[in-house]
Amino acid sequence: MQKGNISVQTENIFPIIKKFLYSDHEIFLRELVANAVDASSKLLTLANRGEVPGKVDNPRIQIIANPEAKTLTIKDQGIGMTEEEVMKYLNQVAFSSAKEFLEQYQDEASIIGHFGLGFYSAFMVAKKVEVRTLSYKEGAKAVQWSCEGDPEYTLEDIEKTDRGTEVILYLNDEDDEFAQDARIQGLLDKYCKFLPIEIQFGSREEQIELPKENEEDEPTYETKTVPNIINNPRPAWKKQPNELSEEDYKAFYNELYPTSEPPLFWVHLNIDYPFDLTGILYFPKLGNQMEVQRNKIQLYANQVYVTDEVKEIVPEFLTLLHGVIDSPDIPLNVSRSYLQSDRNVKKITDYITKKVADKLHEIFRKERQTFEEKWENMNIFIKYGYISEDKFAKKASKFMLLQNTEGKLATLEEYKEQIKEQQTDKNGQLIYLYANQVEAQDAYIQTAKQAGYDVLQFDSVIDTHFIQKLEQELENTRFVRVDSDSIDKLIQKDEEQESVLNEERSEEVEEIFRTAVSNSQVNIQLEALSPDSFPLMITRPEFMRRMQEMSMLQGGNNNMPEFFNLVVNSNHPLISSILESKDADKAKQLYQLAQLQQGMLKGADLTNFVQQALSWMDK
Repeated sequence: MQKGNISVQTENIFPIIKKFLYSDHEIFLRELVANAVDASSKLLTLANRGEVPGKVDNPRIQIIANPEAKTLTIKDQGIGMTEEEVMKYLNQVAFSSAKEFLEQYQDEASIIGHFGLGFYSAFMVAKKVEVRTLSYKEGAKAVQWSCEGDPEYTLEDIEKTDRGTEVILYLNDEDDEFAQDARIQGLLDKYCKFLPIEIQFGSREEQIELPKENEEDEPTYETKTVPNIINNPRPAWKKQPNELSEEDYKAFYNELYPTSEPPLFWVHLNIDYPFDLTGILYFPKLGNQMEVQRNKIQLYANQVYVTDEVKEIVPEFLTLLHGVIDSPDIPLNVSRSYLQSDRNVKKITDYITKKVADKLHEIFRKERQTFEEKWENMNIFIKYGYISEDKFAKKASKFMLLQNTEGKLATLEEYKEQIKEQQTDKNGQLIYLYANQVEAQDAYIQTAKQAGYDVLQFDSVIDTHFIQKLEQELENTRFVRVDSDSIDKLIQKDEEQESVLNEERSEEVEEIFRTAVSNSQVNIQLEALSPDSFPLMITRPEFMRRMQEMSMLQGGNNNMPEFFNLVVNSNHPLISSILESKDADKAKQLYQLAQLQQGMLKGADLTNFVQQALSWMDK
């Protein structure tokens, strides 16, 4: 037996490891299993070259939890290590100095360097670590390395006949949860689900169909105990697209998200120059939801799970997608600010954005009906990309759809052609009318249709921003909500109605309604409209409404006062009747009808109105 000191440039390296990795100390298992995978992969490479004596079957990694002994063992059948290799790889911690280490990682909130600490991450949870190993090399002796979380170690010869390495963790009392099957199963599912070497965690019972003596015999089964393999060593994203069917893609989505609805579409990423990237991104059914769908893209490096926080690697709108990105070229041991400025990451971001846009355009061109059928479930994603990513917006303008209140869909260019004759105002501006609450605004929509206008439906959480983006992108274009003004004012033409009331009588009408309404936040506005139009109409100024909506979307308080216009049609016979009778009660009744039309009567006000209406009917 020999004793010695581990070669580090500080005597306090172990307290530093434990302190600065403590917030994410479960990561140790990923590190140790990843090392076992490397050892196994190296063995297969050497075996293919004929450099490994004897037969090499598919190596397997075993994870063994022992709650009684408070130990966790990671055992592989890889290349193992000689005594010299143990001295080289386990006794030298590759940090230039503790000071540089702390300076480099002090801003990281959870995982430090991802794979940088490797084997020594075991000491985050273990008071003692033993490594039992036998190299594949002929004549090698088995050795055991042991360390109790300080610079001292022991190295001795042992009896071991099977090639490979066992790492045995004697867990701290406060970390004995890592000897529990359920805890380890959860970590293996999270970090090791798609590693390229089979990983066994215990065993399970399986029904095996027995051979039939005759074809007509009923099948018989036998229960057998089989190894519990917890991973899929060759996931779909590591295969070529031509190897996969539609059902294969859907089955893999179900493997990633077992309780989710089937995806709408998917995009298979596969490039090896100028960077290495594979993956599959799925388009989920979003409907009008955004926040609950985020953080469903999993980032891997050579099939090792890293994180589902990928917003520094993909544009923010792509975080609404689901799936997997795998790239060894993404630097994982640096700060987020470095990631954002890294040239390789920028190329990867641009590539993913282009692939997603190209896939959507291809589906639109080849399967427009299918694309339109799924528009409701993916329009938020496409609009979000159109708003936030200029490169995506340029491509998306070809397949961006607008939907009117009748459910008909058209591209931006198609819709412009449809409405330009009827909805161009006297100043040459093209006016797009829209509703955000189709049922509540139905009266306004029907009035617009009677005038020969079309009304779009914008009722998603992102449409306020989307409308602003369209106004910036489309020349001589303005979007106006259908209930923001009277129909004659929504799209102003050259012809104007003459009022039947002179200035003096108009002032009398205004005074009657001001008394009936008695609300300082309602602006009385007389307009000469068609006698066939509504006698009264409540509208909200477009500018004020947009200011309020933007404030709410940006997390501000809804403290802006509610201002409304009460548009009085001075040419309507009912208005003339009220003027002649000076009947403020009838004026109030008309105002309440207008409120009812806008959905503004609620609670006690609505009850009172209904009771009054019933009494009018009795009379």
